[in-house]
Amino acid sequence: MATVVKHRKVNIVVLESNEEIASHCGEGDIAIIADSAGWWIKFVGEGGHIDCYGIPYPSYNEALWSAKAAAEFGV
Repeated sequence: MATVVKHRKVNIVVLESNEEIASHCGEGDIAIIADSAGWWIKFVGEGGHIDCYGIPYPSYNEALWSAKAAAEFGV
């Protein structure tokens, strides 16, 4: 089940491995999703366009901190 953390009016949506970004996120949201490489930060833009940092974070806490920092700057 997706979990939403609201930070500076930005939804940071933490997804389970079987959940799709498009099903839970809208424009301006930040998605956090894990895979075998680590924790990814994905930014949802206009029309569902998804942008991503180039490398995953090694931990959930680092990914969440990074997402909150992005929210501070207005994504």
